[in-house]
Amino acid sequence: MTPLPAPAELIYAVGMAAVAVNAASAVLETEDKKMDLVGAVVVGLATSLGGGTLRDLLLNRPVFWLVDVAYLVCGLLAVGFTFVLARRIRVRPGLFVVPDALGLALFTVVGCQVGLAAGVHWLSVSLLGVITGVVGGMLRDILVNEVPLVMRPGTLYATASWLGALTLLGCLHFGLGDATAAAAGAAVVLGLRLASIRYQLSLPTYKSR
Repeated sequence: MTPLPAPAELIYAVGMAAVAVNAASAVLETEDKKMDLVGAVVVGLATSLGGGTLRDLLLNRPVFWLVDVAYLVCGLLAVGFTFVLARRIRVRPGLFVVPDALGLALFTVVGCQVGLAAGVHWLSVSLLGVITGVVGGMLRDILVNEVPLVMRPGTLYATASWLGALTLLGCLHFGLGDATAAAAGAAVVLGLRLASIRYQLSLPTYKSR
């Protein structure tokens, strides 16, 4: 499987959207933690930039938000807007899981796109998609003193991300366009993640007899 790299414009657009959505989801999760704006900024930036930072370090490439400060500004604006809005309206408990699922889908896609552009093996590309998708959420949960979603039973998190990444790569392998492959991969991640929340889908858990 040797899919072609996605255009830089698509990577940039999806990456910016992912930063904004993940930053907003992080602020929503801090609602019951009574954090101030500084705390929300720390959690929001860790969530929105953490996965991509680890991905870039693994690829030995410049960290994306240090190269282009627009990502950092986007994250700060998303945190600030969500923080102000959440103080003015009642936030339903658990609301963060929906934008979190969308952020997982978008970051999985952009992680795969960056891996393809770097020319690594398709299996490594899929895992880079997972790393980009889940690491930010793990940092968020650790900072707010929660068990990371990826570790909780009854939630297809990393699994949804990996299957979405494989879907994207499969679409490219069969000749579909970059945008179509990205949309298909994101749809699989988002659909599986939301279905796991709604219907408590899960993988078998380890239990010694």
